[in-house]
Amino acid sequence: MSAAAQDAPLAPKVRFWNRSFMALVVAPDFPMADWFAALDHELARAPAFFRGRPLVVDLSAAGAKDGAVAAIVLDGFEARDLRLVGVEGVDASLLAGTPWARLARGLPGRDLAAPPQEGPAPDVRPAPGTLLIDRPVRSGQSIVFEAGDVTVIGAVASGAEVIAGGSIHVYGPLRGRAIAGLRSGPEARIFCARLEAELVGIDRLFRVAEHWGAPLHGRPAQVLCDRGALRLSALD
Repeated sequence: MSAAAQDAPLAPKVRFWNRSFMALVVAPDFPMADWFAALDHELARAPAFFRGRPLVVDLSAAGAKDGAVAAIVLDGFEARDLRLVGVEGVDASLLAGTPWARLARGLPGRDLAAPPQEGPAPDVRPAPGTLLIDRPVRSGQSIVFEAGDVTVIGAVASGAEVIAGGSIHVYGPLRGRAIAGLRSGPEARIFCARLEAELVGIDRLFRVAEHWGAPLHGRPAQVLCDRGALRLSALD
């Protein structure tokens, strides 16, 4: 090896990994003024549910055949400070030359396996149908496990979220968001040692803290679906 080659700086390592996140998909429909009025009601009722959540807009129900109409609908979401990351149901050519041409299309809707990484094994160990997390879930973290139940040994911090295909078990305070039943539907449940959540949801139903009030706050609780509505009850 030449002296010049020996003195050459080593190229930096380029590391890649996959990250899963949960996006909301909304499908606006006509009459658009009424639809946005209903959205405004939900935004006022449960701001924590939408805060910071990536949003994909499906324009197929709106019959978006005109680029100007599509752009106006997307402008309506931006005016509400919602985080648009993707658009579906509209031909890309209709948005050419608009600020919305940048939005992603065809976003994958399934989890991607992460490649092996150097260093110690993480404290997240999946088993068939169950994901065990043996440390607290910190603020800003998002745990998504569509294959089955999620069990957290510790707290779920404010600003964190746990999303499961089945039920969720939190052996500590639940302060963030917990959404269960992505696959099992209304049969799923949420259990926690101390209910201090920002939002809980099962299947397509959700409730926020102001909906269950002070009597349940800080107590062991379970959340389940009961005749088309979410029911929360104390376990102590």
